[in-house]
Amino acid sequence: MKNIISKILPNSIAEEVEIETGDKLVSINGNEVKDIIDYKFLITDEYLEIEVEKPNGEIWEIEIEKEYDEDLGIIFKEAILDKPMSCHNKCIFCFIDQLPEGMRETLYFKDDDSRLSFLQGNFLTLTNMKDEDIDRIIKYRISPINVSVHTTNPELRVKMLNNRFAGNIYDILKKLSDAGIKINTQVVCCKGINDREELLKTIEDLYNLYPSVQNLAVVPLGVTKFRKNLKELELFDRISSKELIKHVSQLQSKYIKLSGDPFVRLSDEFYVMAQEDIPSSEHYGSYEQLEDGIGMIRMLRETISNTIGNLNLNISGSISMVTGVSAEKFIKEAAKEIMDANPKIKINVIAIKNEYFGKTITVAGLLTGRDIINTVKDHELGDYLIMPNNMLKKGYELGEEAQGLLLDDYKVSELEKILKRKILICDYAGDDLISIINKNLEED
Repeated sequence: MKNIISKILPNSIAEEVEIETGDKLVSINGNEVKDIIDYKFLITDEYLEIEVEKPNGEIWEIEIEKEYDEDLGIIFKEAILDKPMSCHNKCIFCFIDQLPEGMRETLYFKDDDSRLSFLQGNFLTLTNMKDEDIDRIIKYRISPINVSVHTTNPELRVKMLNNRFAGNIYDILKKLSDAGIKINTQVVCCKGINDREELLKTIEDLYNLYPSVQNLAVVPLGVTKFRKNLKELELFDRISSKELIKHVSQLQSKYIKLSGDPFVRLSDEFYVMAQEDIPSSEHYGSYEQLEDGIGMIRMLRETISNTIGNLNLNISGSISMVTGVSAEKFIKEAAKEIMDANPKIKINVIAIKNEYFGKTITVAGLLTGRDIINTVKDHELGDYLIMPNNMLKKGYELGEEAQGLLLDDYKVSELEKILKRKILICDYAGDDLISIINKNLEED
């Protein structure tokens, strides 16, 4: 049931006017509350007339005078409040279409909802949005939003998304840009389709909307072993990755001269495939594209180097770290730096081959519990097993009960029982890794 209140913050306005957990928020100043965006916008006024429905069906009309922008202290059971908007596209590269049967139902839902883009960082295509939806983004200042562009070529975008309404993306982006909405953009790059000249044109088109279009992340196509009856797509290799890096770097140099920012950044996977050095930390700015796998390796190395002095030299013990195949070399380099600083610490880095989705999937974020179990069970794990937090799934559809859940529904607690080892969760940064080691290994 939508708009159900799950919590009232102590000493809040809502508590003072006797709004309670289990109540349903009906309207604010006569306006229906569709979602958290409506709620945040409507409560900014200094005078509010609120309708609340009690569990017994009784309607309360409550008048509230408050400071401008002061919060009411209401937490909702669901952030979206109504059903999220689903995706109407049939993208040739869609990862969800490449999932095997039998996974949890929520993994098969394709969201394309501007509210989730704002709240959770999800990317949307804008293909299912009417003019009034775009106007609502502008009116409510829903910013920044994340947009999957893929190409600014109208005909090509229609083909790639298999949606006849997909070709007007640049016009929509320009309208949002002119209104001052901040936009993060993404391209899933498919070899022989939207790469080379098409990619360079897309980058140039989007840079024309800079700085409203704040950045562009370019990530490679991911192909699982479950592409039966789907369009055959070619993966990037060393040569094609090197070529892409070369051409994009020319635009990056151009933009740095113009604005001091490279604007377009490539995912770490391209550099790994090309066997080229990861760019410096300056290239990644504030690392705002980490969720796209852009700059993760550099951030890890930089933060370890910057905080290695915090490593406790009086501790000893052995740990294992799991990672995807693509990051193995870099994680081993990071582990060596820690072990060189304190030789009493032993770190075993275990690269997990993705048998579940297929060996063409090499990133840590798409590893499953069963592949981790099958790989590490034959290793000497030491005192602890460390996993990166991007292996764990989160989102509006999972709820609090799914904390520590992997893609195949294994929980971290289940892995701990099977492997008979305490599992420690680490974020992208090396300072967190060093902190975890300091807290869990014992002093001599």
